[in-house]
This record gives sequence, structure tokens and C-alpha cells, in this order.
Amino acid sequence: MTALNLFAVADMGVIPHVVLALYMCMLLAFGIAGFLKSKTSEEDYYLAGRGQGVLVTTLTIMATFFSSAALLGVPGLVYRDGVGFLFFVLNLPLSGACIYILGSRVWRLGRARGYVTPADLVTDYYGGSSLLRSLVALVGFLYVIPYIIMQIKAGGYLAQRMFPDANHIVIFGSEYGMFEAGAIALSILTMLYVLIGGMRSVAWTDVVQGILLLSGMMIAGLATVLAMGGPTSFFAQLATLPSESLSVPGPSGAWSPWKLLTICLFASTSTMVQPGQWMRYYAAKSARTLKRSAVIFAVALPSCFIFGVMLVGLGARVLYPPSFQSGSLMPHPTIGTNSGEFDQVVVAMIQEHIPLLIGGGLGAVVVSIILVAIMAASMSTADSNLHALSAVLTRDVYDRFIRPKASESERAWFGRGVIIVATLIALWFVSIGDKNPDFKPLALIAQLMFVAMAFSCQLLPLAIDVLFIRRGTQTGAICGIASGILVVFLFTPLTSILLNDNLAAGVQGLTGTLSKLFDIGFCGAFVNAIVFVVVSRFTQAPPKAHRDAFRSDLEGSLKH
Repeated sequence: MTALNLFAVADMGVIPHVVLALYMCMLLAFGIAGFLKSKTSEEDYYLAGRGQGVLVTTLTIMATFFSSAALLGVPGLVYRDGVGFLFFVLNLPLSGACIYILGSRVWRLGRARGYVTPADLVTDYYGGSSLLRSLVALVGFLYVIPYIIMQIKAGGYLAQRMFPDANHIVIFGSEYGMFEAGAIALSILTMLYVLIGGMRSVAWTDVVQGILLLSGMMIAGLATVLAMGGPTSFFAQLATLPSESLSVPGPSGAWSPWKLLTICLFASTSTMVQPGQWMRYYAAKSARTLKRSAVIFAVALPSCFIFGVMLVGLGARVLYPPSFQSGSLMPHPTIGTNSGEFDQVVVAMIQEHIPLLIGGGLGAVVVSIILVAIMAASMSTADSNLHALSAVLTRDVYDRFIRPKASESERAWFGRGVIIVATLIALWFVSIGDKNPDFKPLALIAQLMFVAMAFSCQLLPLAIDVLFIRRGTQTGAICGIASGILVVFLFTPLTSILLNDNLAAGVQGLTGTLSKLFDIGFCGAFVNAIVFVVVSRFTQAPPKAHRDAFRSDLEGSLKH
């Protein structure tokens, strides 16, 4: 009996269909409303007129931050590895600090100089290098594509869970299971409202999605504690877990103290300098707005994370302990049937226990709302990243290298085309992974999260230099970010595809050892920073007058 069949007993009738239909209609309504309110300018489409207040800014940053990895992948890691991974929550207040410190400075320069993308700021400071702009755009692309893929993949999982007994769907003679149908539906809906309304629609939908996902986390955590007999019983049962589940590096041996430390430090900063978040800094009404949002973020998200998804992962480990089979750690059959299904633990827990706790009818409604909340986490991150990718490829590639004299209307249509093509590419990757379970790049949602963050992390040395130090050079920036990207690529499965067997084996042996000790984003950023500093020491820095102008723009906007 598969995990999906286990949930057939909890027949929720048409309730999931109704809840999901209402949610989808609401998203499309926001898309249309955003379109009706929008202006024709590129700045309005990508930054909503730079006028977002505290509520919208806070919730859109939260919703972009909390993806399917946070509500599926991370609880799966807690379920797999126990209490040790709880330290991952430390990255949340650090992320809030990044918004407060980095975000407010990005806003000041963006407002003073009219920037739209990360590359606008970085390349303007270092002299307008086309190569540097391309590398910053590449970092954005390499972050966004894995994130979009894992959101679409999560949509497929949720469709399977919400409609376990649904028949296959036939479209134009082709048959699709619920995984494929869910992935396609999430992709098309997200693509539509981003195409229609731009940043304004994305931000408005993020407000609702942010409220949903925060509520969903807390309800799921509460249901888990109640299912285990209340708080006293819950913690008493946690104390009975095997010792390896209550300490690092955990049962899988994956989480050494140094790796957890570097993940907390670099996961927080990398997710706050990725293109979607960077553009949210530009879109805020003022630096004060960002600072207030940062404080709310740093307080609210850790609370929801600890008392929500973390409790679910730990409770599931007690109720449905994983086991070693043929040398591999496998989830309990109630959670999943292969090593890639640890990230289905939240969905499995709520479907198993909420109907039993509060009754069939109301339970089905609550389960449907939580599943929609998880879908909201996927869509709120997918829409932000699609929108950011559109801006990056339009402004940093098409406008600079392909059609420098293109009209604003032409650039807008190219940007919409990017959204469509990126969605189709991500769907294609997800389809490959569904048909081939051994397709390693899609083996686990959490793995995609860490690879994406590792690429984004390569913007960090440049951002710190431009915003605070201002001693680097254009050549140093180019060499540093290129070396960081190369190092991260060495940690991906591409090494086995691009290198011969002997060389690939040697590289994988080295990266395998390093990845057990440190976060891969840290490894790339460390090499990046060293190369950046050394090359900058022997090359020409931007003119002093240019650096002083940047300092003046940063200091002169403090009144906002």
C-alpha cells in the first residue's frame, strides 16, 4: 500500500475542489486588479511605483522567503535528522537583520539612481562592465530556475495529496496524472497573474498568501501537539527519541556544527540578496518601511517556524519513525515510499490527524486550507522569482546586448515572454524528474533550495563592498564572482556530465568531503571573497569622486 492510498480513507469529498477554486479565483482577481491599477512604465511593472507600505512589504518579503522548501523540504529534514536541524531556525533573525542593514541601503541607492535590478547597482558602481552585468544576471538566473522548479514540483505533490483518488486527465490526447496536472495548473495560474499585473499583483497576492502560510504553519503545529496528547505528552515523547535524533550530526550524519553554522550565516544572507528580494527593497516606500518590516520579520517568522513546521517534523519522527533499509535512511510508509519523499511529512501529518481531531467535515476544510497554504508558499515564491527573472533578463541582457534601442513596450513584451519560457523550462525539468526518480537534480526539494542559495550567495562579497567598504575593483569583482560560480558548479551533478570519469571522481570526492563540513554557498563565497580581495589589491579601483558620490547617496537618504 502506498502513502497516497493510505489517505484514501480520509475522503474529503468536494471540499478541496471548492477551497482550491476559491483560492485560484482570488489570485486571478488580484492579477486583474493589479493590471487595472498599473501604469505602462517598466518601473511600475517591476517595482509597483516604489510605493509599497509596511504591511505589503513585510508580507511580500515573508512570502517570497517562505517557499515550498520551508514548508515541505525543511520539515522533511527535521523529520529525517531530528532536533539537530532545529538550529537552522537561527537564519531567520539573521535574515531580518539583513533586511534592516542591507535592504535599507539598497533602497537608498535605488531611489537615488533609479535602479531596478541587482546588476543595475553593482555594475554602476564598478564602471558599467558588460561582463560583470552578465555574471550578476547569471547568478540571478541560476538562483531563480531551481527555485521555480521546486515550487512547481511542490504543486505536483500537493495535487497528489489533495486528490489521491482522482482519475488521470486527458488533454489533447495526452494523459496526465495528478502530479503532472497539479504542476501544470500551479504553473499556468502563477504565470497568468504575473503576466497580467506585474509587481503590484505579485505583492497583493503575497499579502494573502503570507497570511495563509503563517496561519497554516501554526495550525499544523497545533494539530501535531494535540494529536500527541498535548504539550506535556508531546515533549515527553520527544525525549524518548534515539540519542542520534537529539544531537548533531543527526541520524544521517549530514549536519556537523560547522555546516549548521555556515548554513545559518550564508543561507540568511543569500536569500536576502537574491533578485526577487533585492527588487522588493527598491519597491518599498522608504528605508524606514524596510526597517520596520525587518523587525516584524525577525520576530514573527521564527515564532511560526518553531511552533509550526518544526513541531510537525519532530512529532512525525515520534509517530512514524524512519528506518534504515539496505543502508539508506527511508521514511515511514505513512510518509513516503522512497528516499526522496521525506519532504511530504507536513502533508501526511495534517491529512492523517486533523480529521480525527476535529471531525470529518470541518477537518476536511481545515486540511484543505492548510494544503492551499502550502500551495501559497510555492506560488508566492514562484511568482516573485518569475517576475525577478523577467526583470533581470530584460534589463540586464535584452536591453543591454540584444536591443539597446528597444521601446519600453517591446521590453515589456520580451519580459512577459521570459516568464512564459521560464515556466515551460521548469515544467519540463519537473516532468523529467517525475518520469525518472533517479534524476539527481530533482531528488529532494531541500537540495534544490541549498543549490539555489549557493549561487545567490556569490553576490554577497560585491554587495558588502558596494554598500559598506567600497575598496574593490571592477576586475576583482568579475574574477571573484566568476570563481564563486565555478566553485558552486563543482558541487552539482553537472560535474559527472561535463568531466571525464577520473576527473569527475576526484572532484566529487573533494566536494563530497567539503559539503559534509560546510554549506556549499559558504565554500563558493569564501573563494569568491579571497579572489575578489587579492585581484582588487593589484587593479584600479573606481575613481574617488565616483565612490564619494555613492557614499553621499547613501548618507543623504537617511531622512527617508
